[in-house]
Amino acid sequence: TYVLEEVGRDKGFDYTRSSNPTRQELENHLAAIEGGEYAISFSSGMASADSCMKLLVQGDHVVCCDDVYGGTSRLFNKLMTNYGIQFTYVDSQDASNVEKAIRPETKMVWIETPTNPLLKVTDLDAVGSIAKKHDLLYVVDSTFATPVFLRPLEYGADIVLHSTTKYLSGHNQLIGGAVITNREDLFESLKFIQKSVGAVSGPFDCWLTILGLKTLHLRMQRHWENAEKVVAYLDKHPKVAKVTYPGLASHPMHKIAVEQMSGYSGMISFELNGGLEAGKTLMNSVDLCLLAESLGSV
Repeated sequence: TYVLEEVGRDKGFDYTRSSNPTRQELENHLAAIEGGEYAISFSSGMASADSCMKLLVQGDHVVCCDDVYGGTSRLFNKLMTNYGIQFTYVDSQDASNVEKAIRPETKMVWIETPTNPLLKVTDLDAVGSIAKKHDLLYVVDSTFATPVFLRPLEYGADIVLHSTTKYLSGHNQLIGGAVITNREDLFESLKFIQKSVGAVSGPFDCWLTILGLKTLHLRMQRHWENAEKVVAYLDKHPKVAKVTYPGLASHPMHKIAVEQMSGYSGMISFELNGGLEAGKTLMNSVDLCLLAESLGSV
């Protein structure tokens, strides 16, 4: 809470749920690195996603990529459907699938690229053209890529979403999320939603995220370099059935990844010859890696 100069007149801030100087500083940083005009820092990545859903009303329809973060899937299928929001899931690696799924009540296209966990890549330009043609909100979750390697606003996205918990803060110290946009109307709507529901990030978490952003470009370069080495090892290993990584020529969307990404980040998906049980055995046997949720920390 901030002291007012007089009744109805503040000094720029009145109540932290509405705005906060540390949060505002983080938002300025996030907008700058993503190449956007506006940014909003949320209490979590899921709070960011939930607020985007609140741009919709009962009866609206969303076309979503079929490989989507588990938390997002839970939000869409277990909660948003209760409020009359409908979803169709398509393999967006073929942009025509997105257009085929559009209905008269469709209001939004939701894309992750690369996806969590299977690292599918979407041609953002192609889907952006479809969204524009049909006057749809175009949301891109770019958590895996980060603005170091991909800036979806440059490919027509209306909203870019991040879980700042992951690569952006980079040290497993906090939970946070963000949306970035060039549209003032979306910024104002999302700010109103955030203020109304209280989905704000705390000042200390914002400060920690600002510190993390100072090394983001260095950390992402090393994540990428390390991933390339691990991928090269796994791709030749006799017990590995398949490696999925946007930087591999065998990736079905490698050409698009080369065109729209400046690097391929640090996430790898691979399958073992022994299937699920072999995967569990491997995960329970590793010594160097920690068996824990989350990603992108040093």
